Amino acid sequence: MDIRAIAMGVAFAFMWASAFASARMIVADAPPLTALAIRFLISGSIGILFALWLGQGWRLTRAQWIGTLVFGLCQNALYLGLNFVAMQTIEASLAAIIASTMPLLVALGGWLAFGDKVRPLGAAGLIAGVIGVALIMGSRISAGVDMFGLILCVIGVVSLTIATMAVRGASSGGNVLMIVGLQMLIGSVSLGIVAGLTETWAVNWTWQLVGAFAYTTIVPGLAATWLWFLLVNRIGAVRAATFHFLTPFFGVSVAALLLGEALRPLDLAGVGIIMLGILAVQLSKQAAPRPASDGNLTA
Repeated sequence: MDIRAIAMGVAFAFMWASAFASARMIVADAPPLTALAIRFLISGSIGILFALWLGQGWRLTRAQWIGTLVFGLCQNALYLGLNFVAMQTIEASLAAIIASTMPLLVALGGWLAFGDKVRPLGAAGLIAGVIGVALIMGSRISAGVDMFGLILCVIGVVSLTIATMAVRGASSGGNVLMIVGLQMLIGSVSLGIVAGLTETWAVNWTWQLVGAFAYTTIVPGLAATWLWFLLVNRIGAVRAATFHFLTPFFGVSVAALLLGEALRPLDLAGVGIIMLGILAVQLSKQAAPRPASDGNLTA
């Protein structure tokens, strides 16, 4: 792995993790599903326009359409929608920590559902991840965390795990930016329908809201997604996924710096253990060749 790939991986992890803090700022002043639907409409439109400018077309393979539909619904609508609603009542750092367990859940699900071989290093990583999550959850629950928001985050990350496993092996096959844009538009339409039925347009216009919305739309929303696919094309999905081990650290750090969220000792210990667990699981996957991944963000 060269220096450029490492820099791309670290930048992606930071941008992806920072989205939780900016999302927390958005939902403080705007209805969550409406804001997310507008964000995806803008990001998706920009992505498709750039894709057309780069000569990418609408004609996708069957596997690409399946992946686009599944992830548009499960990643952009269900997973992020539930997280945006949840962050009205729970801290961004906790949402980031729960979301960061995705690589662990995918590895566990692959073992349970498909009989994927788990090497000793991977098994140790799964055990470490469970211990880290248990430390953090025990600390937060005892401190009186909102259980409804916590459950929404858990449902979101589980739904995305299932979606990732359902479309594994579907190769991107080109038209990367077009696929990204279409996924976002699918998420926008889905969220827009639900928002229209459940939310009212009540926005407290502040510079914080405008800045957080612009940042979330452009940086985690579009730039991080594009950077991820570039990284996958450069070093492969399995190696690229190794950088997910940085997201718990970045998620907690950005939330502490921007939002003043407390850094509890058990949280820090749990984050460190989860990071080691994710790294161990991903390194164990690199020890032996695996079937081609679909290159989605949660590989």
